Amino acid sequence: MRPTPGDPDAWNAYLAEGNAKQARKRVAADVLLRDPLGRVLLVNPTYKPGWDLPGGMAEANEPPEHTVVRELREELGLEITLSGLLVVDWVPPHGPWDDQVAFVFDGGTLHTVEELLPRDEELSEARFVSVGKARELLPQRMRNRLSEALAAASRGRPVYLHDGHTAW
Repeated sequence: MRPTPGDPDAWNAYLAEGNAKQARKRVAADVLLRDPLGRVLLVNPTYKPGWDLPGGMAEANEPPEHTVVRELREELGLEITLSGLLVVDWVPPHGPWDDQVAFVFDGGTLHTVEELLPRDEELSEARFVSVGKARELLPQRMRNRLSEALAAASRGRPVYLHDGHTAW
């Protein structure tokens, strides 16, 4: 017999058992951040090949929007305010990785652009580049995500993707 909310201890144990059986998703959170010339900020991670949008992986029970703010503070010393969501991308299992949900938030325009120096060992470089150069530097999945993020920012409406491609 299934417990009821009338027995809080039994009910919470029942819910915890169900929760333990649910899938766990990895969560990534990145930001589209531009300078006054319209260039986009890219970072060069030391732990994987290729360039990336700034951001990173969420810690346990961390909201994605907090993840990207934390990552920019830790890695580049930037304090940013997000202005909205641009992309949600479901990425299927690949290589040794399970599936993940990746978010791209709008960081707006950084008006005081000084030289951006990485503050930890996870990044070797950070720089603003033209959108065209960004498309050359980014791996295909991120290139698609960047294009969709730019389009979503223009439309004023977020987009949902499957592995970097429009879902519908």
